[in-house]
Amino acid sequence: MSSSRERAAAVLTRSTGQLSTAAITRMDSDLPWFGELSAEDRSWVGLIVQAGVKGFVDWYSHGAESLPEGTELAADVFGAAPRALTGVISLQQTVDLVKLSLQVVESSIGSIVDPADATDVDAAVLRYAREVAFATAEVYARAAEVRGAWDARLEALVVDSVLRGEADEAVMSRASALGWSDRGEVAVVLGRVPARRTETDVFAEVRRSARAAGMDALCATQGERLVVVLGGVGDTGKAAATVADLFGEGPVLVGPVTEGLDHAHVSARAAMSAYRAASGWPEAPRPATSAELLPERVLAGDGHARRHLVDEVYLPLVQARGTLIETLAAFFGTGGSIEATGRALFVHPNTVRYRLKQVTDLTGFSPTDARDAFALRIALGLGRQSGRGENL
Repeated sequence: MSSSRERAAAVLTRSTGQLSTAAITRMDSDLPWFGELSAEDRSWVGLIVQAGVKGFVDWYSHGAESLPEGTELAADVFGAAPRALTGVISLQQTVDLVKLSLQVVESSIGSIVDPADATDVDAAVLRYAREVAFATAEVYARAAEVRGAWDARLEALVVDSVLRGEADEAVMSRASALGWSDRGEVAVVLGRVPARRTETDVFAEVRRSARAAGMDALCATQGERLVVVLGGVGDTGKAAATVADLFGEGPVLVGPVTEGLDHAHVSARAAMSAYRAASGWPEAPRPATSAELLPERVLAGDGHARRHLVDEVYLPLVQARGTLIETLAAFFGTGGSIEATGRALFVHPNTVRYRLKQVTDLTGFSPTDARDAFALRIALGLGRQSGRGENL
């Protein structure tokens, strides 16, 4: 090392404390956000500043031509600070404080070192500042990567617990940590994982779309399936349509709305049943509701779908008015002819129309619609097999 550099290095070494104090004083006056930090966080930032100044002085004093690698430099400057600090101050703020610290060093050079040595020290400060900026970016990138990986694992655990009906207080707390605001009614949407897209990209796009529609979203993949839990759902069809295009090819199914995340397993169970049975209705809309696939779910052996058609369709018809079941059976028996049904029951065709409208109002299924008639036929057969309602 030249005598000139040795002379400047000796002066800088003696001035390390003075330079660090000057940098922190400048931060108080030039960086408004610094004064808003807690005493503990201000202390950690002060340590970073001191480490940065000391790191430069040590490097310059040893006369090294090359700087440490980014990882080693980052450890030298940021090693004392806790990882949590990256969640307190932003990358830009960190760059600002490091830049300001080195500006203090640069502005103090003229009054500290010999004027003959100032040019060399100036060049060294600029070089060191550039490398520290790269190291700072690396620290934040790694912290974001670790945080993202942890959030993804946590989200997968939350979704898995929800699907298994184990959404206790601990799960609700974890969901809240992921940004779930518990906006009320929840629905689960299922479909195939899209090809040629990373899980991170898909999840981020789902959340953006849901947020734009005023909903929360939790995402997970289970094998080939993408599972999305939506919160703040009003209409299931509209909610599912918000994210349907983000799924891969094939059917997209949404379960019924449930009250809160702790009951979302009911929606998930219906959506899963519909997803498994969807091959029975290739023309199904995308998205389709689990209720729209009740017939296929029954044929696939879903006991919940079977009970739904008996309890929510067959029994209300029996309990409302005996003639509704009789009219519905006659309508199907005559091939869907209103006039032939009227003749078979000895009533006017308008009476048949009125009764069929009552069926629609009561069950939500229209006997004159091919898909709805399919569901009503199955409900009628299941109800009769059950023997329930015979004495009503």
